[in-house]
Amino acid sequence: MKYRIIVLAKQVPDTRNVGKDAMKADGTVNRAALPAIFNPEDLNALEQALRIKDQFPGSEVIILTMGPFRAAEIIREALYRGADRGYLITDRKFAGSDTLATSYAISLAVKKLEPYHFVISGRQAIDGDTAQVGPQTAEKLHLPQVTYAEDILDITNTHVSIKRRLEMGVEVVKAKLPVAITVHGSAPSCRPRLAKLLMKNKHARTVTELQEETKDYTDLYTHRPYLQIEEWTVADLDANVEMLGLSGSPTKVKKIENVVLAHKESKKLTSDDKEVEWLMQELISSHVIG
Repeated sequence: MKYRIIVLAKQVPDTRNVGKDAMKADGTVNRAALPAIFNPEDLNALEQALRIKDQFPGSEVIILTMGPFRAAEIIREALYRGADRGYLITDRKFAGSDTLATSYAISLAVKKLEPYHFVISGRQAIDGDTAQVGPQTAEKLHLPQVTYAEDILDITNTHVSIKRRLEMGVEVVKAKLPVAITVHGSAPSCRPRLAKLLMKNKHARTVTELQEETKDYTDLYTHRPYLQIEEWTVADLDANVEMLGLSGSPTKVKKIENVVLAHKESKKLTSDDKEVEWLMQELISSHVIG
């Protein structure tokens, strides 16, 4: 059996390294101050897809991402790790989309890729932490969904068994194909890049990227069509513009606070017994312990 797997991925600002310049005066994220990375849990999702491909030769892994043209970088990153092809959903009309509008656009793109067996994504993105896009997309596609997945245990022609990581333990559930799965961060980490795949796909580009780079890869694409990363706009998805961007986003942000934790002073201690004893006395006198 061969399976078609769509992996939903997102390029996000690296919020794990937030500093004093990470937020603008208006409370929005200063993306220029933070490096853009492959959302960590989406990498866990990619690994689950690649494991299915390893187990069932001939299966296809497709990366689908929504964002500006530079988001194509994570599609290349997925190609370097074993994905087969990717699609970038990009259009100025998507700007300002909340999870509802985003899941609407993604669901239309997934429908264009029918038939498929799996739609897999990370549990949540580190820039929003809502964990809503995966489940909302599943609802719009009328798919059964399994959240907090940690491992895909067994696959038949009609069903899949999945181990879920819950707050108080684990459970194994069985779902009917096609299915939507969101993957927990405790799932196995994604495999590294393969040098052979990096050399094969390093020139993969979208049309917009080629225009920005003012390079001509026409002859290369004629002989190597797999290097084309296709872009889909609002028109390509035949989407209702009123359901996209700010007009299609009922979420309203009332207030944002920029909190940066910083220590005022620090003391370095060695393993000397006297310094350890001094530290204990300090902690006891300040009622941290004791």
